[in-house]
Amino acid sequence: MSDEAGSGPPGTTAQEWLAGFAAVIGAAAPDEEVNEALLNLAGVAAHDSERIAAPIACWMAGVAGVDPAEALQLARRYAESRVG
Repeated sequence: MSDEAGSGPPGTTAQEWLAGFAAVIGAAAPDEEVNEALLNLAGVAAHDSERIAAPIACWMAGVAGVDPAEALQLARRYAESRVG
């Protein structure tokens, strides 16, 4: 298994990969707004701790059934509360 980014088939975009994976797991692929919220949530988690927190924070929000935009706001509040 490789950790290298872009090691899949040439020309496969993130959106194409996510759409294919969504079909495999029987879910709808996220729209652009959800993608943006998840990427920002991942960014907050990674910048406030270690990079590994990013995907796990997104997973936690999903398991908890928290909307990605709401999870982003909660993560920002949590990170801000830890400053100072």
